[in-house]
Amino acid sequence: MNDTKWSEHVILVDAEYVDKVAFDMIVNFERMLERRIPQADMAQWLECVALDGGLRPIDRGEKLEVRGERNVQVVLIHEKNRQQMDNFLPGKFNDLDGKAFAGPLGEFLISCVKVEEMVTKDDLFIDSLQIIANAAEVKRLMVVGDSDHIYNKVREALRKADPDKHITVFTMQPMDSGNFRQEILGYSLMAALGIKSEELNKVS
Repeated sequence: MNDTKWSEHVILVDAEYVDKVAFDMIVNFERMLERRIPQADMAQWLECVALDGGLRPIDRGEKLEVRGERNVQVVLIHEKNRQQMDNFLPGKFNDLDGKAFAGPLGEFLISCVKVEEMVTKDDLFIDSLQIIANAAEVKRLMVVGDSDHIYNKVREALRKADPDKHITVFTMQPMDSGNFRQEILGYSLMAALGIKSEELNKVS
C-alpha cells in the first residue's frame, strides 16, 4: 500500500464493521416500519459517504483528474476468511475488487484488501489510515472504521495529519473530537437501504 498512487479523494472502510451496522439497521427498521428492508445499495452508499465527506457533483469548469473525471478511491479492508458483505449489493469482494462505477460525483474505483496472517485487521486499518492520510496527493479522506473499538487509535493516527486535508470520520454517535470532521454513519446507510425520513415521521 505504501507504493499506491492515490487519488485526491479516498474512502477507507472496515468492511465487516459497516456490514454489521447495516445488518443491525435492517433488523431494527424492519421491526419499526413493518416492512422488508433490502440489502444496502453499495454504489448509493459510497456516493452518500462522499457527499457527507464534502464532495459535490462535478463542476465542469474545475480542473479534473485522470481521463477528465474526478476519481474517488475506495479501500475495503476485510478479514481473510470473509468472502462477502452479506448486507450490501453487490457484496462479494471478488466482484467488487478492481471494479468501478461512475456517477455525478465522479468515478469510484474499488479495491478490496484482505488481512494477512501476520497482522490484525485493526492494525492494518490504522496503518492504512496513516499511509493514506500522509500521502501528499490525498486532499480528502473519509474514514469508516470500527468506532466502538478503535476510535481512539483513529483519532491518534490523525492527530498529526495535515490540517489542510479534508478528513471526515464516520461514527454511529458523536465522539470526542479530533483533528477531523465527524459525520453520523447511519444517515448514509439509511439512504442506501431505501429508508426515507417520511416513513420515520409516521411512526415517531
